[in-house]
Amino acid sequence: MSKKRGLSADEKKTRMLEIFHQSKDFFQLKELEKIAPKEKGITMQSVKEVVQGLVDDHLVDSEKIGTSIYFWSFPSKTKNIKKRKLHDTQTELEDVTKRLNKIEEAITMESVGREPSEERNQLLKLLSEVTKRENELKMELQKYRDSDPEYIAQLKNEIEDLKTAANRWTENIYILKSYIKNTFQKDNETIDQTFNIPPDMDYIEN
Repeated sequence: MSKKRGLSADEKKTRMLEIFHQSKDFFQLKELEKIAPKEKGITMQSVKEVVQGLVDDHLVDSEKIGTSIYFWSFPSKTKNIKKRKLHDTQTELEDVTKRLNKIEEAITMESVGREPSEERNQLLKLLSEVTKRENELKMELQKYRDSDPEYIAQLKNEIEDLKTAANRWTENIYILKSYIKNTFQKDNETIDQTFNIPPDMDYIEN
């Protein structure tokens, strides 16, 4: 018979928040140590750590009243925090999109009638960095996908705009490679190595 898998840290936090949100009440730690094992399967020994983790994440409030410390959290608090994080993600997406557009213009100008330069080399390096950040933002959206459908739909549109800009930039790099190949008689492998262009570089698809 296989051993039962224990709860992960995130699962413990989720279940502990359910206690607060379902009851909409205030609790002392000793009360949670009795309730959590019985109702949510969280071991008594880990209750203090889980609660403190939620406090550190600003998902649970605490206040010392007299000699006792009380903990509480209402659903609206969690929703507002997630909305704020989504807003921050949207703001960063807008900044990344603006950055992509500026780099796209720069690399286009650099590719017209000029020999390979260090500046173009740096622009190609930025391609990898911006693409990596785009993937991180997509993961962030996935994390909060159930928080606010309307907000997330807006963010998905931002990602589509970012993807379109990145693909235009990739197209410019291919044009630049073609120019170098025809002008300086260089093969693709040499060009990729010289300018640190990833050999598997390709257009971003869905």
